[in-house]
Amino acid sequence: MRTLWGGVEAGGTHFVCAVGSGPEDLQAEERFPTTTPAETIARAIEFFHAQRRELDLAAIGIASFGPVDLDPSSATYGFVTSTPKPGWSGADIAGPIGRALGAPVGFDTDVNGAALAESEWGAAKGLDDFVYVTIGTGIGGGAMVNGRLVHGLVHPEMGHMRTPRQGNDEYRGYCPFHGDCLEGLASGPAMQDRWGVAPEDLPEDHPAWELEADYLGSALANIVGILSPRRIVIGGGVMQQPRLLPLVRRKVQDGLSGYIQAPELLDHIDRYIVPPALGRRAGVLGAIALGKRAGRNAPARPEG
Repeated sequence: MRTLWGGVEAGGTHFVCAVGSGPEDLQAEERFPTTTPAETIARAIEFFHAQRRELDLAAIGIASFGPVDLDPSSATYGFVTSTPKPGWSGADIAGPIGRALGAPVGFDTDVNGAALAESEWGAAKGLDDFVYVTIGTGIGGGAMVNGRLVHGLVHPEMGHMRTPRQGNDEYRGYCPFHGDCLEGLASGPAMQDRWGVAPEDLPEDHPAWELEADYLGSALANIVGILSPRRIVIGGGVMQQPRLLPLVRRKVQDGLSGYIQAPELLDHIDRYIVPPALGRRAGVLGAIALGKRAGRNAPARPEG
């Protein structure tokens, strides 16, 4: 029986479960809505039980929306914590899946998972220091420093950094915790609330895109100043607007004002701030990569 790894991209809107070993080897995949914790987790477990009839799952990786508890010594390791997602605060994701499947579980944030996938197979391959940022239903960032995903007290919450208001912007902000943090001003729901139209339906010449680039450019300039990554990978649904990425690159240069004298920023920013090579598959592939890591770190299984 062939040994593969399972991955769960646990998103606030959808869960994606898959089995495979990398971008060219996904044996099975299923996507379903995120409903209640009990129903959604049970559906994920059912998917993997079905795959086990034909495949040997060495480990499972879970890349989850958050905030989440990543401290292995904590009683709530693998739990979602203070999320605005109704019904999910205090939900245990890793525990039920690990117990039901009897397999090692790798657990991290969705953006750290996507960062790991881009490091293994995508736009950050070969780099030990980079940042992955996603701009969509929420805004989040995952960082790799010296080849290790950054955790810390909890984990990075780049989407909730405070950025200066741009121009005469008086929008109150969408975030239920902070109002006008980066996510509250520049996420997809914030754009729709501000303009009354979903981002994908805004025309290319709409002033929304200049304002969006102002906020994202300010945030990425902060990230450059704090972490000094060798590359920034930026994806998510909002970034599908073709005009936005070139605008963001220019705003980052404007925000840094030539202070950081690096050719990557001054002359080659189109190779410094890049889209994800794995596209929207980065999340589930990141979960598989977390599973592979968990499998490597687990005690050897007895033969027989």
